[in-house]
Amino acid sequence: MKEAKTNKTNAARILDKEKIKYDLVPYEVDENDLSAIHVASQLKEPIERVFKTLVLQGNKTGIFVCVIPGKEEVDLKKAAKFSGNKNCDLIPMKEILGLTGYIRGGCSPIGMKKNYPTYFHHTATEFDYIYVSAGIRGLQIKLDPSSLIKCCRAEICDLIIEEKEEED
Repeated sequence: MKEAKTNKTNAARILDKEKIKYDLVPYEVDENDLSAIHVASQLKEPIERVFKTLVLQGNKTGIFVCVIPGKEEVDLKKAAKFSGNKNCDLIPMKEILGLTGYIRGGCSPIGMKKNYPTYFHHTATEFDYIYVSAGIRGLQIKLDPSSLIKCCRAEICDLIIEEKEEED
């Protein structure tokens, strides 16, 4: 099931230890476009299946993680509410490596330096598989979302900014 030539990341080793099935899927990195939309196009998958990992800081609980669909934006009010904070914000880019062990464009919800509270947007559970970063740029993990959510000890909630429906 796993690709033979791809080096295992810390995230993949954790999934192995937990006996969770997954595929490591490489893609071509564009240093000028680290977006999940680019990743989805490289994987030839719908963007709805490619999730991005965001690291936030709440005013009460400190650091926490939100995993949301790749083309969406986190709703900071919802994220604060679900994480037990009055308010929160994305952590500055320069702090990601020190807090998580990962760099921008390669931040996985699996295997961060600490087990931060983690929240998945509820649409992850609508699929038989999703993609998240394997912990390095150029490599995604394809796996069953329920296994991933269990591995991350995550909660499911509504985390994204909802677009208003346009009338025809």
